[in-house]
Amino acid sequence: MDQVRAELEVCDLCLNFGGIKAISNVDLHVETGELIAVIGPNGAGKTSLLNCITGYYKPSSGRIIFNGVDLGNYSTHELTKLGIGRTFQNIELFPGMSVLDNMLLARHIHCRYNFGLASLFWPSVKKEEVRHRLILEEIIDFLEIQHVRKELVGSLPYGMRKRVELGRALALEPKLLVLDEPFAGMTLEEKEDMVRFLMELNEAWGQTMILVEHDMSIIMSISQRIMVLNFGEKLAEGLPEDIQIHPEVIKAYLGETTDLSLDA
Repeated sequence: MDQVRAELEVCDLCLNFGGIKAISNVDLHVETGELIAVIGPNGAGKTSLLNCITGYYKPSSGRIIFNGVDLGNYSTHELTKLGIGRTFQNIELFPGMSVLDNMLLARHIHCRYNFGLASLFWPSVKKEEVRHRLILEEIIDFLEIQHVRKELVGSLPYGMRKRVELGRALALEPKLLVLDEPFAGMTLEEKEDMVRFLMELNEAWGQTMILVEHDMSIIMSISQRIMVLNFGEKLAEGLPEDIQIHPEVIKAYLGETTDLSLDA
């Protein structure tokens, strides 16, 4: 599968909440096809960084450039149309709707018909609806959620809801997929499944991803590059094997010189 261009450049980014500096002078470059992890202790600014990239927060200063476009004045839904998809630390699905309906909602940005044409259900609308359903069926098969496709999301186990949220994000057909703690609250088996999905997305689908996660064993096994934040500042950046023995990173996490590779 050909990789879709997804070049992200975060330049000297700062985010302040009153007198609190959530992010200070952070730089990050993401190349097409990369799977990059952002790690750091609680309160390091990881989710704040993702919120800036996806338009939920407006940076106090600095620039975010995606495929040559400065994102400074774009709203969240406009960024989605530009090709930035997102999953959340706390699941943001509609519990009273089915799995399929939750995923169909994500296709609205790709609809080429208006309300009037939809109400008449013209042949062109029907043809487009079939196209949307075919795309969703491919995602449903990939994530192995055929058996819950008609179930209400609110009735599903937590780990399965996490999988559905990933499916909804993929239904946007994002060029860049931003994942905020996709493994949180999962059982070991559920984590193993999610690792398999993310690896295949990156390697076979060519999906570019930024991942925030606390499980170091997963981060070290799937990331191609890691950036470490601490107190809103970039502490280190490099290959997993270098980050896990970086003395300043180890100190920020544990306060002592210990290998991070087995820390969960």
